[in-house]
Amino acid sequence: MNHTSDVTAVREIARLVLDHRLSVLREAAARRDLSEAQIAALALGAGPTDLPPLQAGQVGFRYQIWADVRRAELNSLLSRQTADWLAARDEAKLAFGRADALRRVAERVAMRK
Repeated sequence: MNHTSDVTAVREIARLVLDHRLSVLREAAARRDLSEAQIAALALGAGPTDLPPLQAGQVGFRYQIWADVRRAELNSLLSRQTADWLAARDEAKLAFGRADALRRVAERVAMRK
């Protein structure tokens, strides 16, 4: 192998790593978005019912108790997902930087010919 083919091979590996890191980032963002949507859905509350006012109030109150517990669970999950997303974003940034640096090296090698 010569220098040009070495740079091309390493550049291709860097591109594959970047694609993988971006895929991981997209998946982390999708999980995070789903949790945010679930939290937002909890704010909608219990829907209207044909129950008498006293029973409707009890149902609404029980829903709020359940929703508060579920919201706490989802907020904890969302915190972990946000940390995962931030880590994936940092890894993607690093992979992008490496791929870009190798692109510049390949351009310099090509200009020498």
